Amino acid sequence: MALINKIRQRAGLAVGVVAVAMGLFIVGTDLFSSTSSIFNKNDTTIGEIAGEDVDYDEFQQELDQMIYNFTMRSNRKPTENELYTLRQQAWEMLIVKHAFQQQYDELGIEVTDDEHWDMIQGNNIDFNIRQSFANPETGEFDRNQVLMYLQQLNQVEDDNPQKLAWSIFEESLNPGRMRIKYDNLLVQSTYSTDAEAQNFYQSETSVAEIKYLYVPYYTIDDSLISYTDSDLRAYYNENKDKFETEESRGISYVTMPVIPSSADTAYFKEEIDRVRQEFIEASDDSLFAKARSDTRNFYGTYTIDQLPERLLANYSNLSEGDVRGPYYVNGFLTLYKVSDIGEDTVESAKARHILIKWENDTDEAKAEARAKANRIIRQVRGGADFAELARTESEDPGSGAKGGDLGWFGRGKMVKPFEDAVFNANSTGLISQPIESQFGYHIIDVTEVSNNTSFKVATIAREITPSDETVNEAYLKTELLASSSSNYDSFVENAQKEGYKVSTAENIGKNDRRINNLSDARPVIQWMYRDASVGDVSSVFELDDEFVVAALTSQISEGVSDFENVKDQIENIVKNEKKAEYISQKLNSIEGTLDEKASEFGPEANTYSSSDLKLSSNSIPNVGFVPKVVGTVFGMEEGQVSQPIDTENGVVVVELQALTPAPEIADYSSYKSQLEQRNSGQASYGISEAIRENADIQDFRYRFF
Repeated sequence: MALINKIRQRAGLAVGVVAVAMGLFIVGTDLFSSTSSIFNKNDTTIGEIAGEDVDYDEFQQELDQMIYNFTMRSNRKPTENELYTLRQQAWEMLIVKHAFQQQYDELGIEVTDDEHWDMIQGNNIDFNIRQSFANPETGEFDRNQVLMYLQQLNQVEDDNPQKLAWSIFEESLNPGRMRIKYDNLLVQSTYSTDAEAQNFYQSETSVAEIKYLYVPYYTIDDSLISYTDSDLRAYYNENKDKFETEESRGISYVTMPVIPSSADTAYFKEEIDRVRQEFIEASDDSLFAKARSDTRNFYGTYTIDQLPERLLANYSNLSEGDVRGPYYVNGFLTLYKVSDIGEDTVESAKARHILIKWENDTDEAKAEARAKANRIIRQVRGGADFAELARTESEDPGSGAKGGDLGWFGRGKMVKPFEDAVFNANSTGLISQPIESQFGYHIIDVTEVSNNTSFKVATIAREITPSDETVNEAYLKTELLASSSSNYDSFVENAQKEGYKVSTAENIGKNDRRINNLSDARPVIQWMYRDASVGDVSSVFELDDEFVVAALTSQISEGVSDFENVKDQIENIVKNEKKAEYISQKLNSIEGTLDEKASEFGPEANTYSSSDLKLSSNSIPNVGFVPKVVGTVFGMEEGQVSQPIDTENGVVVVELQALTPAPEIADYSSYKSQLEQRNSGQASYGISEAIRENADIQDFRYRFF
């Protein structure tokens, strides 16, 4: 919990935190060894891929390499979020290593030493090497740079960071090349027949003109249909494959935000008031601010348009040495000191405008817009309120709502005609003519002429954080809820008694990180999967800036969901099936045209038309994705009316009014090429998914992270 840790460090617990961290580092290598009983009684298996157990040590070795690469590239350690991403990448690498390697071995795919050399120095240089060793002047790959670099590496020690990084990179070349070889074996075998190309051409070119009647299910009242629990169970038994699910959990939980109290705010106000006097007297503003601010933006040079909002409001009254504040800004008490006032090469100006757009690009439309702009200028000159006219007449909704005010802006921030008009103005006031840009005509009122003043400002921002007393009070409330709740029912009862909001979350996966708005909820999720049974209540978790207590409410195993868990979903499906039967029977009992059927059916039925339906579209206007309807259309004769067709969202009856078949052509090769390109593009992804599915991957990372 970042906030609480910060508080505790300030309270003098930093030494203890460091000691614990050092202890964990020292024992870290043994934490998951075969003698550890922390996780699953000596079981350090982190997963299973293609029938092979993956041990924690193997995963950690892959992760360490990822972390090392990241640190070398970024010159810093990864954050917690970045570490999560690296763990994902390490797991993916293990899938490639175990699942894909089996395929390579069966097919005899390998990368020889000659091929490896070829990727570094030969004719088929790896893309990353080409990028890294390009001539800066020409942008062309320079082989000599590679050779010089490798010679330099040969002269340094084996533990040199650059040498280690290159070694890791080299190790990644062969797996990448093997994957390319494997994909090419299958991708290059994809093909399309002449018949497929002809069908593709016809589906893209044949056009149908249709009229159709549509009755959505939602327009039919539930009271007009009936079904039983047996109907629901029958659907479930016949369609179990539709209800296969991943393993998941559900919880209810209470959060206790740790919010600074009024006493906490008063304490920080007192503290910064004391700092303010010292700030006034400080000789080195930058160093003084750096030592006392909780943010990194403690010193900077600003043009007028860049000034902090509180200083911008009074920029003309600022002088060197001024200390302004404290101001409350986004949870921080903030002091500003003007260290120096000078001039910059960058200019700023301030203006407001009214934008009048033209309806189209014709001369007549532009003339009409310009005439309107000139009328408004005359109104302003006659004493009309510019801000009010901006609110009622401007077609720039952003500034119009603010009376046309654009605030301060520097050069390059506005379109050139507008910018030139403002920055060339010698005095404030209304510009006499409307200014044309690609957006329309601008009526401009310059409120501050061009100014190149710059300010050096030191900033002290102190975050208002909860005191130990406030933190302890929040913790004790959550701890009392946890300790007094022996099961889910008592948890809900106790929470309601205290007026706490009970939130719920379902379908939480074992490797998820979020629970609703709890952004880093891994500790809770680990408890759900490692320790909890349905009905159990957790101890108190520290997450970000709040305490959390949870109760496990559901536990769904991988496989087919239980009937009760999907009953509501099945009920909606069965309802629609019954409504489809009701609608179809009623429509079949009505004679006449589609319009006559719709009229007699009632307001629930409407007729529409489409003049450019293609077989490849799979959808029709006002109905949506209905491939069954589209397929039916292209199997009908002109003038034929279909039977009612049930779709996902309603029932459709369609009449084919005209069909324009694709004209015969002599050569379908271009359509054949399109099909082959599409199939090749999908092949690599399909190969990967097939191998993953066949590998029967079991992921146990949740036990450890």
